Amino acid sequence: MTRDPVVRPLGSRAERLRAQLTLGLLCGIVLPTTLLIPYLGEESRAGRGVTHSIIGATFAIIGATLIVRRVASFPGTRAFTYIVPSFASAYGLVIATLLLARLEYNRLFLSVSFALSLLVALSVALHVARKIQRRFWLVPFGHIKTVSEVPGVDWTILTDPVVPDDPHVVIVADLQHDHSDDWARMLAIAAVRGHEVYHTKVLMESITGRVSMDHLSENSFGSLVPNLAYVHAKRMLDLFSIIILSPFLAVLLLGIALIVKLSSPGPLLFVQDRMGHRGIPFRMIKFRTMYVRSEVSDAAARSDAMTTIGDPRITRIGHILRRSRMDELPQIFHVLKGEMSWIGPRPEAIPLSRWYEGQIPFYHYRHIVRPGISGWAQVQQGHVTDLASVKAKLSYDFYYIKNFSAWLDVLIALKTLRTILNGFGAR
Repeated sequence: MTRDPVVRPLGSRAERLRAQLTLGLLCGIVLPTTLLIPYLGEESRAGRGVTHSIIGATFAIIGATLIVRRVASFPGTRAFTYIVPSFASAYGLVIATLLLARLEYNRLFLSVSFALSLLVALSVALHVARKIQRRFWLVPFGHIKTVSEVPGVDWTILTDPVVPDDPHVVIVADLQHDHSDDWARMLAIAAVRGHEVYHTKVLMESITGRVSMDHLSENSFGSLVPNLAYVHAKRMLDLFSIIILSPFLAVLLLGIALIVKLSSPGPLLFVQDRMGHRGIPFRMIKFRTMYVRSEVSDAAARSDAMTTIGDPRITRIGHILRRSRMDELPQIFHVLKGEMSWIGPRPEAIPLSRWYEGQIPFYHYRHIVRPGISGWAQVQQGHVTDLASVKAKLSYDFYYIKNFSAWLDVLIALKTLRTILNGFGAR
């Protein structure tokens, strides 16, 4: 995983993990304990379960803080956006665990702890956001034009092969360029001193969340094959989450099915051949969102696979389902079968997939992981139709594959929730 490189000014200690955990635990554990314990006798009803609540809240604060820091390290994300869902999820998981284990807990303590720790996390994130500035020192040789044109970054062009006199210097260079001995020595000295030295390609990936389409790129393990340990763990997480959510999903599926059936004549589900994991086609289902049409010719199949803005084929309820992404919900059955995952590159229609493979080098590589109900390209870019947008989408897919990890999946899940609410990228 590539971090989002930033220059941190002196004195910005609130950004450090140790400082954030200390502040969170002081305000979320020590303070409510000090305020409430005198009024919560151990033998009283209100006082029972305080110990379990303290332990649970401690795990929640540590877990939420780690999640926020990790997801905020990916491109295009800032910690402030994900603090509320992360802390709410962590405390919710703690309460669910206490309930399942039939352990007593104190609602008042957990409520106060949640409110205070959330307030501290938001305050720290706001402080850090105001202090942080993106600034890089650029070695003026090689392929640097593209990276130097990235907006919102303070670039300083180095004129001499000397490490800048700044404890927070971040140097960017085209490391594939044949630098002179003096410049190569300067880069080595900077790295030995503990300064961050980035290759231009890595920096672009870190800022944009996209992988260059010039050639296939290895992941952080030096391989084109994703982390196999997480591949297996992710499969187990997919199954476990569906089992846990099955009562809620069943009610939701039945409700949407009834609405779709009553909205317009036609079948309940839309079935289409899609390209799946390892390039194996499968028949994907989703709720029907369009009016039923007569059979179309093969020549029209590719254009029909693309949905345009204001497409007249979409039903009234179809617009709502597409905007909220609820039309994709039946694909949980593909997740159960192992054909899909909750998170991954979206599976393309067969005609489009074959067309893309003929137009875009390495397109087939996106099939190395299971396709998903939601993905990095969908939350970053939305719906695409033209070839240029497809290439951009594929660069997002490659970024996901290269940085394949649980933390990136958590970020995509959080962004998907936001997408469901605002309808980003819907057609």
